Amino acid sequence: MNITITGPKGLPISGNLMAFRRSPLQFIREAAKEHGEVVHFRFGPSRHVYLLTNPDHIKEVLVSKQAHFRKGKGLQAARPVVGDGILTSEGKKHLRQRRLMQPAFHRERIASYGDVMVRQAVDLMSDWKTGELRDIHSDMMKVTLAIITETMFGKTVKEGADQIGHAIDVGLKYVANKGSSFIDIPLSVPTKSNREFLESSELLDKTIYSLIEARRSSEGEEHKDLLGMLLAARDEDDGEGMTDEQVRDEVMTIFVAGHETTANTMSWIFYLLATHPEVEKKLHDELSTVLCEKLPTVEDLPQLKYTNLIVQETLRLYPAAWTINREVVDEVEIGGHTYKPGETLMMSQYVMHRDPRYYEQAEQFIPERFDSDLLKRNPAYAYFPFGGGPRVCIGNNFALMEAALLLATIAQRYRLRLAEPNQVVEPEPLVTLRPKNGLPMRLEKR
Repeated sequence: MNITITGPKGLPISGNLMAFRRSPLQFIREAAKEHGEVVHFRFGPSRHVYLLTNPDHIKEVLVSKQAHFRKGKGLQAARPVVGDGILTSEGKKHLRQRRLMQPAFHRERIASYGDVMVRQAVDLMSDWKTGELRDIHSDMMKVTLAIITETMFGKTVKEGADQIGHAIDVGLKYVANKGSSFIDIPLSVPTKSNREFLESSELLDKTIYSLIEARRSSEGEEHKDLLGMLLAARDEDDGEGMTDEQVRDEVMTIFVAGHETTANTMSWIFYLLATHPEVEKKLHDELSTVLCEKLPTVEDLPQLKYTNLIVQETLRLYPAAWTINREVVDEVEIGGHTYKPGETLMMSQYVMHRDPRYYEQAEQFIPERFDSDLLKRNPAYAYFPFGGGPRVCIGNNFALMEAALLLATIAQRYRLRLAEPNQVVEPEPLVTLRPKNGLPMRLEKR
């Protein structure tokens, strides 16, 4: 027997879509508070979406009953950007691609990129001056793009880096708009956003295919970067490697997911430190004790415990992926309700991570909360910044190491202060959760 599910009242045609698009985070949080563990939304005339806030239900969707679902509309809309890579592919193709890519993300392999991360952070600060006002979000986008290009291709792609960053930004905005619209305008229609998107895609394709072609022509040379690993990967069943198109799709996926998400996390870290001086002081004390003024290395990370707690707590309050959506493919029962094909289940990290059932003082920035058995006491899917199940983010260890090393390197040399004492920084929930209108901050040399 189906449970009774309620939701906020919507408009006759668009349903709840306009309210959702006006303020997505506020809308879903208030709906969860008012309507309980399952909330019904209608987006447009016939699209039914259910927000789940019971960790056990989320686990069923992402793990035990994941075969009944496919990626939600937002990530289906991402195909024009990232192709049919590990982020968007389904079923056997996804399993094969993940198996081929896994060696590139083994802990030992990722650890070898630590020096690149620290060096790029030092390079970023080479023209910083005390008292200077900078858009720190823009700086974080630059440094994470430099890191992903060097670890991906074995070199820094400095020429055209700004254009590449802009092209990725255009692609992400296109995906966000398409994923939350109930009018599907084909790419063949020459709207302004379609034209901008096609131009950005052409630039990215040209850049990536030229790098793949250059690498294919240098056969015989050993390359230990991610591109070299992808080109060398062979399926254990049939011995086949990836086509250029498959490599392009995976490169694009890592490009997009691998710099935007960490850049957002770093921006939120520096915002939170600027508004919590007691946390910043503990961080500086740890950096002084552990590093003794030397640059951090991967070997230092186990001792930089408070640094890692800051990253964990920031991912709780401002998870880079703020929601995961799954579309029902086969009729499935979750938590006493049967969901029909075509319906969408929404699971929001932003909502779950701020749920007072699982976090005391849930709105507060308290890194120490993770220095306990909190994650063991809470249900598994009360905290899932990298998703879960067979589709858990393949680059999670890369991202955690990068964030900790960037934080340690930059905080060792600079304090970052908000541009204005009462500056309000709002989250902008596009594909990822970024600071709206950037993050102007003033540099203060330590």
